[in-house]
Amino acid sequence: MSQRSVIVIGSGFAGLSAASFMAKEGWKVTVIEKNTTPGGRARQLKENGFTFDMGPSFYWMPDVFERYFNQFGKSVSDYYCLQRLDPSYRIYWNDGYTDIPADYQKLKEIFESWEPGSAVRLDKYLEGAAYKYDVGINKLVYKPSRSVTEFIDWPTISGIFKLQVFSSISRHITKYFTHPRLRQIMEFPVLFLGALPQDTPALYSLMNYADIKGGTWYPKGGMYSVVEGMYKLAMELGVEFRFDESVNGIMIKGNKAKTVATDKDYYRVDAIISGADYHFTETRLLPEECRSYSDNYWKQKIMAPSCLMYYVGLNKKLKHAIHHSLFFDVPFEQHGNEIYQTPRWPTEPLFYVSVPTVKDTGMAPQGNEGVVFLIPVASGLEGDSEELREKYFQMIVSRMEKHTGENIMDSVVLKRTYSVSDFVNDYNSFRGNAYGLANTLGQTAIFRPACESRKVKNLFYTGQLTVPGPGVPPCLISGEVAAKQLINKMR
Repeated sequence: MSQRSVIVIGSGFAGLSAASFMAKEGWKVTVIEKNTTPGGRARQLKENGFTFDMGPSFYWMPDVFERYFNQFGKSVSDYYCLQRLDPSYRIYWNDGYTDIPADYQKLKEIFESWEPGSAVRLDKYLEGAAYKYDVGINKLVYKPSRSVTEFIDWPTISGIFKLQVFSSISRHITKYFTHPRLRQIMEFPVLFLGALPQDTPALYSLMNYADIKGGTWYPKGGMYSVVEGMYKLAMELGVEFRFDESVNGIMIKGNKAKTVATDKDYYRVDAIISGADYHFTETRLLPEECRSYSDNYWKQKIMAPSCLMYYVGLNKKLKHAIHHSLFFDVPFEQHGNEIYQTPRWPTEPLFYVSVPTVKDTGMAPQGNEGVVFLIPVASGLEGDSEELREKYFQMIVSRMEKHTGENIMDSVVLKRTYSVSDFVNDYNSFRGNAYGLANTLGQTAIFRPACESRKVKNLFYTGQLTVPGPGVPPCLISGEVAAKQLINKMR
């Protein structure tokens, strides 16, 4: 019997994961990537001696990464070096800042200083979050979510109320903490990555467990070291890569995909896993009659944010910078509403700053600093111009200068920007989204676009628009879920 072949479209985290699981099963795997390097949204930018991660920069849930490599008889340490950050990150308020320590006892002391009794309540809160993390990350997210019957087992049923799928994380947090800063600390992971806290199931308090108990880590060389590790593993497994090659269409015969057409070649296949944007695959690569979802279906989807990003090189070292900083010096509510409720370019945005060169000096010329600024913005915004990008750059840098007491603008020797239109051009991203679909109840598990095509028997999907959802660890899991679903179906 000849070796069966699968095309994986896209080499982001989900595509790399799916490719390796398929190769492990003995399939001939070819990954087709429209860009010149692997990584998808997690590409690298190198210029004038500076190196920037273009996408994700927070490394949470180290157990998910370790589990991934373990399934191939490997460990994370075989491919890259990890260091836990302490402090995990810094939060700037309107009148100062707070460093969030890696040490849990020290964090409890901070909570208690703001709100007496909150340290004990944090223990209780995280006890519930730990349960959700165990069930959610170790059990539920590895299911393909094709039917509600997948979740009907006694441990899940008996714990359904503890999972708090039907109550909001905002309401859940309010039961434990009253101080506004404590609420903001607990709400920020879902606000930046998924939806308004009042629209996000309390299930996602598992993110607080990942943050506080799991810790914030840094892979030496940046998040691209993870991409390089996964790429190297895939190569060791025999996966073939075709870079700088765009998929133009999928030819269907009967109810099966037979051929993948690119701008350079044609590939006969036994199956396809698309890690490209789900909407792009459906609307641009498939005949209309083979699409699983209508245009109206996609119009009704609630998107997680896009981003306005700046990759900035400074000709000096910053005196007071740490690796991760969040600027919460303006109200949460207004910016959140401008992302999710009344989409528009933000009036006064919250923003995030990453300065990996504080410790990883090899990512910038000697004596220089590499800084990444990120503003979450609504997906699908129009008017993404250079003038608008410059306006926001001036706005957030001046705020950072005010809070840190350091001049930044006069030291800029390199600046590159990235936003909604770039996500569309580089990744065929639906509405220029950066993180996929919002983590609302109506878009969780079986309510997300399915990982298996409803119309084409041998076409599967992976990535942030399908199960389990946005974020790097979920994308690793998504690749595994799609590959194993394909393997089980084709046996």
